[in-house]
Amino acid sequence: MNFWEKITGSDMNKEMKTFESRAKKLPADYQAAWKKINANLWLHSDFTGRNLMPILDGVLGLLEETAADGQRVQEVLGDDIQGFCLSLAGEEGAKSLRDKWREQLNHNIAKKLGK
Repeated sequence: MNFWEKITGSDMNKEMKTFESRAKKLPADYQAAWKKINANLWLHSDFTGRNLMPILDGVLGLLEETAADGQRVQEVLGDDIQGFCLSLAGEEGAKSLRDKWREQLNHNIAKKLGK
């Protein structure tokens, strides 16, 4: 990835198009789950969204494997897709911008207090 791609985000656009083409090959119920997962995970992105690319790739890989095995999407993800996304974001350490600001504020206050 060169500087221009990083600044404009064109590398991420290419990667998202690849994800979408992979998702179109999935069964209809898996495609619907992918759309919900995609929408819910973006709430936990950083400013650029680059922190979510490996997570999205892993989730799509999971969906592809389980669809190939013939499992139903409810068996894999359960009924609570939003909870699934929250656990993914928590385990992978994907933090929202608000979380980063909170950490920065706490760090600055601790520094001023001399701790």
